[in-house]
Amino acid sequence: MSTPAITPVLVRLKLSLLRNGLRQSGGRKAAYITSAVCALLFAALQLIGLIALRGHAHVESVAVLAVAVLGLGWAVMPLFFPSGDETLDPTRLVMLPLRPRPLVRALLTASLVGIGPVFTLCLLVGSVVAVARGGAAFAVGAVAVVLALLVCVAFARAVAVANVRLLTSRKGRDLAVLSGLVIAIGAQIVNFGAQRLGTSGLGELDPAAEVLGWVPPASAIGAVHAVSEGSYGLALAQLALTAGALVALLALWSRHLTRLMTAPDGSTLPSAESAARERSSTGLGRLLPAGRTGTVMERSLRYMWRDPKTKAAWVTSLAIGLIVPVFNAWQGTGSVYFACFAAGMLGILMYNQFGQDTSAFWMVAMTISSTRDAYVELRARAYALLLITLPYATLVTVLTTAMLGDWRRLPEALGLSFALLGAMLATGAWTSARFPYSIPQEGYKNVAPGQTGLAWISIFGGMMAAALLCAPVIALTIWLNVSADGDDWRWLLLPVGTAYGAALAATGLKLAAPRTARRLPEILTAVSKG
Repeated sequence: MSTPAITPVLVRLKLSLLRNGLRQSGGRKAAYITSAVCALLFAALQLIGLIALRGHAHVESVAVLAVAVLGLGWAVMPLFFPSGDETLDPTRLVMLPLRPRPLVRALLTASLVGIGPVFTLCLLVGSVVAVARGGAAFAVGAVAVVLALLVCVAFARAVAVANVRLLTSRKGRDLAVLSGLVIAIGAQIVNFGAQRLGTSGLGELDPAAEVLGWVPPASAIGAVHAVSEGSYGLALAQLALTAGALVALLALWSRHLTRLMTAPDGSTLPSAESAARERSSTGLGRLLPAGRTGTVMERSLRYMWRDPKTKAAWVTSLAIGLIVPVFNAWQGTGSVYFACFAAGMLGILMYNQFGQDTSAFWMVAMTISSTRDAYVELRARAYALLLITLPYATLVTVLTTAMLGDWRRLPEALGLSFALLGAMLATGAWTSARFPYSIPQEGYKNVAPGQTGLAWISIFGGMMAAALLCAPVIALTIWLNVSADGDDWRWLLLPVGTAYGAALAATGLKLAAPRTARRLPEILTAVSKG
């Protein structure tokens, strides 16, 4: 009796799982349709743009670099978004009697179903049309499109299977935290590159394109350009390189898939070494103050390191707080006042302090029996935040000032940063007690359903209030800058801003403490909805 082919089965299975997943909720269906429309619209615009560049002197450089970046995206996507395609998780097939080679073919075919492959196909077709000249080039382009698409998909699958044990563990899921950092840095690099190309022209891309033209999948587009130039031997070598990369990726995928489906899973068994290390990790507690303050600070710092959502917020805030002022200073369009962005981004982390506790907040609530207890709890959380925020904001301000060479404005920039930080600690403590909301532990959402309005009021209302509270220091800064004798007194902004920020923070904690002590049941109800 012949064994039925599993490729059609897995394709139908993926379509069925996708269709049933969209039936679960209207919100999920709306989000999927919206993302699909946006992705396809962007793909269509890229296709039209590449075709419009046809005949340009440096179009091949644009096409090669675009495909190289696309291949890089496929390679790193499983690391930062391990749950991006749960319908083809190979760990769900380990109990079935399937051989690796037919399974690889079936999974590769099923992987071509989705928005990502369609987007990739549009970009590849546009690149071939932009580069190809003549019938032979278009013929090679048809082969190049297929090879490049398969290389992208195989790259993503090989990386995912090779790291599946890591990505399904708690530490592996924490790797997705870095996605905020990657997106922030990538956006700034794209912005800087676009400005550089706007002034220097597309010729700046030629050296990089010559190198990347030999790196799959961009080498497939390089082969099309080589045929257009009449270099058939060069084209054959680049096309063979792409095909060789596909074969190597499939072999690597098959080997890791075999190991995955036959080896025992010990990822959930903690080692004696890690357990001993966990028991002996008491050094942090010895460095912190005694009593409730030190205990709360240690708990908050452990949340920053261990909780995925808290860690994601910290990494993103640290990255953007550094990138915005430094990149603007690097491009020569910045100002020392942009360094306040670091204090602002990190100050936001004081908002919704109890939301990160989720339903476990009941243990915190059981220890608060008076306004004094609530004050010490909020103050300790603010101390934990300042332990990282204060030196980091200082570092960003000094680094921005050094890049601009405007050292005379360093005291006022530091004073403004410290005043803003104190204001955000004050408003963050108050809004944490007045507008708490839950942060779901699963999924990508940072607000529980039905609490979006609370989150907007808490964050943006608090930010506006913090800006208003900083108005006296801002006014003093403006007055010293426009005054004839202001240069001699700018240094006063550092002690004035520091003292003002400390007074705001202390006042905000004092005002938030009684409200926190009175609203413990309401806070617990609000933060337990996720």
